[in-house]
This record gives sequence, C-alpha cells and structure tokens, in this order.
Amino acid sequence: MQASEYEFLRNVIRFTRENNEWRMRRAINLIASENVMSPLALKVYVSDFMHRYAEGKPFKRYYQGTRYIDEIESATQEFMGELLGGAYVDLRPVSGTVANASTFRVLAGPGDKAVIAPVQAGAHVSHTKFGTLGALGIEHVEMPYDPDSMNVDADKAAKLIEEVKPKFIVLGGSVYLFPHPVKELAPIAHSVGARVVYDAAHVLGLIVGKAWPNPLDRGADVMTASTHKTFPGPQGGLIASRDRDLFKAISKVVFPWFVSNHHLHRLPATAVTAVEMKLYGEDYAKAIVSNARRLAEALAAEGFKVLGEHLGYTRSHQVLVDVRAQGRGAKAATLLERANIIVNKNLLPYDKPEDVKDPSGLRLGVQEMTRFGMGKDEMEEIARFFKRVLIDREDPESVARDVAEFRSNFLRIHYALDERELGEPVTSLLDLSH
Repeated sequence: MQASEYEFLRNVIRFTRENNEWRMRRAINLIASENVMSPLALKVYVSDFMHRYAEGKPFKRYYQGTRYIDEIESATQEFMGELLGGAYVDLRPVSGTVANASTFRVLAGPGDKAVIAPVQAGAHVSHTKFGTLGALGIEHVEMPYDPDSMNVDADKAAKLIEEVKPKFIVLGGSVYLFPHPVKELAPIAHSVGARVVYDAAHVLGLIVGKAWPNPLDRGADVMTASTHKTFPGPQGGLIASRDRDLFKAISKVVFPWFVSNHHLHRLPATAVTAVEMKLYGEDYAKAIVSNARRLAEALAAEGFKVLGEHLGYTRSHQVLVDVRAQGRGAKAATLLERANIIVNKNLLPYDKPEDVKDPSGLRLGVQEMTRFGMGKDEMEEIARFFKRVLIDREDPESVARDVAEFRSNFLRIHYALDERELGEPVTSLLDLSH
C-alpha cells in the first residue's frame, strides 16, 4: 500500500471519529428524519449478517446458508405485525421510498391516476411526479389544501376522488404536524375502487407508541414506513397490511423488482428496537409529542413565527418555523449548524416549488434529543439558543461552545433495553475468539 493510500484511510477514520464526536456529544440534532439506535441494537447490527445474501422470502430463498436469517426475519416481521395491531409485515424494503415503489407498482400501471396529499400537507417526493410516482408512469393528481387546518381539505378531496376515480390515494408523508383525514377519505376511495396508502415513515414510532392514530384502524389498505425516524431502529423500510391477498401481491414485487439483497444486518437490530418500543414506546412517544409542542411554544415566546399556533402547534414530532425575518431557510440552517444545531431548511405551505433551494422555513424534529433524555426544560433552552443565533445575531462559534457544554449532559440513550435485563452480556457478534 502506498503512502497516499494510508493517508486516505487515516483521513477516512479521522473524519468518521470527528463526526461521531460532534454528532453524539456536541451537537443538538433536530433533523426530523433521523434517530439513533440503542447500544444493544447497535451490537447486534454489527454482525456476520452484513456480509450475506438472502434473496427471496424466508424459507424460500435462492441462496443456501440462510436458516438463521430466515428465523429472525420471520419472527421480527410477526412481532412488528403485532405492534401494529395485527398486520402482515414485509421488512425487505431497504427504505420507505422502496416500500412506496413496491406498493405503487402493484396498485397502478403507467397512465393510471393516483390522488396524493398536497406537498403543503406533507407529501414526500416519492409520492409525486418528480419522484417514484413519476418514474412508474403514474399520473399524480393533488388533493386540495386547507390553509386554516394546515391539512388536506377533506370535503374537497372527497369530491376530487369521486371525480378522478384513481387507482389509489396516498396520505401521510414527510412534513406534517397533524394527522391526515384517513377515516374521512377511506370510504370515499373504496367507493370508487381505489386503495388507500398511508406513508407512516415519520410517525411509525408514534403509531406504535399510541400517540398517533393507526391508519390501518381507520381504513388504510397499506401502510409503508421507515424504521429509523420516530421508530428508532436501523435505516430501512417496511410494508404492512391487514389484507392478506393485497399484501401477498405487493410482497411478490419487492423482490426482484425493487430489492435484491435487503441488508440483513438490519433485521436483528429492528427486532431489538421493536421490543424496546413494546416496552417503552408509549412513554417515548408521549415525551416526543410533549417536547415538540413545548419547543414550538418556547420558540414563539422567543419571537419566532411558528406555524400552527391556532391548532396547538403540532401533534407530531415536528415543528415548522418561518424564518423569513431571519434571512430565510438556507441562511438560518447554515448559521445554526455553525452553532452546533442541526436542522433542515424546508418549504412551508405558502412557498412556491422554485423556492426549494432557499425556502421560507425550517423543519425541526425532537425525537432524537428526546431519546437522549431531553425534556421540556431543555426545549426551552434550545429555543434560547435559536434566539441567540438568529435574532440576537451572536457569533455562532460562541454559541456553539455553549451548545456543546449543554449537550454534554445528555449522552445516554433512554427508552432502551439494558442488556443486563437479558441475563447475560452481549459481546461483539464478530468476535470469533470466544
């Protein structure tokens, strides 16, 4: 190996170490689509499974050597189904977007129509003509939006569904504060032969924790989700349905249409997280929603324009802030990052599509900081940091030092299993010396 190659590897290791130190010890992470696994989940994540292939379904593989993988995958899918109130679950999608693609491909073909929640009400790019829907040749028809309720206009959407007669409708998404009207629109969709898909990528943990309505209880035919947002597991996706025939049809296209090998090391880590959510999920979900509302209130008290005040700000893990007065989203997010506060710029309901590179707002999520043990008092302190950076115009590097000191008090992951509860320590699963 040449000296340049050693230097390359030293830099890779250094950047990895510095990222871990910054993210896990010095920064306040408010990215709404992220979370961290527990130490136990992380231990089982790093296993021989990450080296292996298991194309197909459990016990019906195209490779040999999968008997242990089959047992874990089958048991974890069954356990997840129980957490969701009785559902068939497929964990092979490697992301929520792949789960959406597999579902959409079965429900409609090129030239067919799908009615989706408007972008203002949270639609993910995969729901649109700019993403997965467009890639599949399915026509995207957008539901009307009600600015007052910050949600789908259910009455107008019902009329649109009756008129368009789509193959399916999509609710749920990536930027929404309040539950979409599944119960109101599912009967209308079914009356015209349409299926209801609910994208629960962001709120899966809140659903499992009973802080958010389960769309399968309200008429959704299929639920797709991510396993790494409010559900604090490894990055991955899932598909869930209580309709056996529909589930089997979708499951058949996951492989080979959209997934070959499905990153098997996710499975034991997902199992650990599922057990943690069964034991602690209700407390965790309740704390997330409480913290989100308190952060919104505190930011408003510090002088920020926080959306949804007349509705109680939020019922999810998310908070939306209009920062046009502070220089718009791109500038605000950059200044906050320099202060060790990580957020993402985001379109707000009144933005135009062309504003995507510099939108009016910020999207904040409290699920990761809640898992590190922060509560209402800490949400107020975070709001004060925001004010110092964006309103008082303090030097971000100066604020960063205070943020790092503040963050150093919150290093332990909560709502997680202590491996001692298992009765034996879990050593590295790649350690072959024992």
